[in-house]
Amino acid sequence: MTTTLNREDLLRAYRTMRTIREFEERVHTDFASGEIPGFVHLYAGEEASATGVCMHLERKDYIASTHRGHGHCIAKGVDPVGMMAEIWGKATGTCKGKGGSMHIADLSVGMLGANGIVGGGGPLICGTALAGKLKADQSVGVCFFGDGASNQGTIFEAMNLATVWNLPAIFVAENNGYAEATASNFSVACDNIADRASAFGMPGVIVDGFDFFAVHEAAGEAIERARNGGGPTLLEVKLSRYFGHFEGDQQTYRAPGEVQKLRETRDCLLQFRRRVTASGDLTHDQLDAIDADIKALIDDSVVRAKADPKPAAADLMTDVYVSY
Repeated sequence: MTTTLNREDLLRAYRTMRTIREFEERVHTDFASGEIPGFVHLYAGEEASATGVCMHLERKDYIASTHRGHGHCIAKGVDPVGMMAEIWGKATGTCKGKGGSMHIADLSVGMLGANGIVGGGGPLICGTALAGKLKADQSVGVCFFGDGASNQGTIFEAMNLATVWNLPAIFVAENNGYAEATASNFSVACDNIADRASAFGMPGVIVDGFDFFAVHEAAGEAIERARNGGGPTLLEVKLSRYFGHFEGDQQTYRAPGEVQKLRETRDCLLQFRRRVTASGDLTHDQLDAIDADIKALIDDSVVRAKADPKPAAADLMTDVYVSY
């Protein structure tokens, strides 16, 4: 074995990453038809981050996401069929067609939701982490955010509070190099977002986001430390997205051939496949079977989403407030 992960773990990791990739590639294709309402922000290329982190999480653990949240949702266990219906604005969607891409949430699996507010997840995770600490159930909270959100006061305040209260919280900075169209080396004052961890009295770790195994190891250490009372960690995952900030973004701010080169040389799925087949842990046939299975799943989810009903006018004022 090339890793402490067993064969079932490796198959689950690949299935999760392949589900995210197939889901995103299909949304990218279908959005161009003009049938999908609203905006979508795709996660393709970043699969190793969500998967490597969330494989350590249990149902009792919570995550808070970003506007680029499909990958986090799938990795935390949200049903991709319901997600597809939600993106198509259908009543059968995860949020009954009322949230769309940027607001998918499923509290039953610990997904607090994607968030249109940049950096909005930090305070939410402090809340869930505090609840876990008070209940002494060893649950943790994970806040995913991007390099743009790394400059937001909400993130600074949340990291400070997490240390002051010694909360079981992990802050995962997914640094894909661009805050919308602004390069992080132009907008972020320090070279590494993780370097800011020392200001908040927590460990700061940098990891290669194209390498699932590196993310999995670093996240595992941070999550175990948080569960055992060791407090928060700032984990910076350096990676890249394949599509624009939003669908329709022409990415003129990126160098010619930049994305294609990344796909060919650093893709997290290809790296994973090479490693586990070279070691003999998994075979190409096993991985190919997962590819075919996931393609069929996503194809079916689109067929169902297109046929499903839209929310009715009577649904407009429902689910606005929570009844306790």
